[in-house]
Amino acid sequence: MKKILVVGAVLLSLLACNTKKVGSMEVQVQVDGLKKGTVYLQKVVDTLMVTVDSIVVDGAATFTLSDNVESPEMYYITLADSDKKILFFGEKGKIEIKSKLDRFDIAATIKGSKNQDLLNQYNKMISKFNNQQLDLIQADFEANKTKNEVLIDSIDKLSQRLLIRRYLYATNFAVTHPKNEVSAYIALTDLYNANIKLLDTINNSLIKSVKQSKYGLQLNRFIAEIKKNEK
Repeated sequence: MKKILVVGAVLLSLLACNTKKVGSMEVQVQVDGLKKGTVYLQKVVDTLMVTVDSIVVDGAATFTLSDNVESPEMYYITLADSDKKILFFGEKGKIEIKSKLDRFDIAATIKGSKNQDLLNQYNKMISKFNNQQLDLIQADFEANKTKNEVLIDSIDKLSQRLLIRRYLYATNFAVTHPKNEVSAYIALTDLYNANIKLLDTINNSLIKSVKQSKYGLQLNRFIAEIKKNEK
């Protein structure tokens, strides 16, 4: 009887050692076409890319990575020996990511993150602004070839108006979602060189929990630094 108990205790100990600890965020990943390789879950800590979890894939197309998330922030799914990354907004709970090996970074679909859903919605509109800007760049190139100063001046004014529209859209989107950390993220990434009044408008609209999040604190420090340098 004692031998049975001892063996049982040893088995439980081994199982405990081999059981992977799951964090507050569980990311289930499926990559069609991936047979072997190492996959990393990474995030930026103090400007450095840090690996918080990894797994060696050997035949299984679906696997799980995890991390303890203090507040929602951007994460990366990275393949070893590749510069392709899947960027997503991580938060507590279960997140599902599906992609294909040959289109790893552009074919990804992400479910389970409210902030990611909002970021997708935002980026869809921003892509339209980007396309319009590309058209203006092409038009400006052609105008410069013919040295058409009137057309060049007109295109420059259109570019400035487009930039203002983009800034106003970003601000309105962030203010409309004050309960989500993505709003502070948008302010930091898309409005860092905008008028300080727009940043202040977003910052003042955020609820307390978002202001105390990673990006909320960064935004507050960023605004404070700008105001300090303006004095």
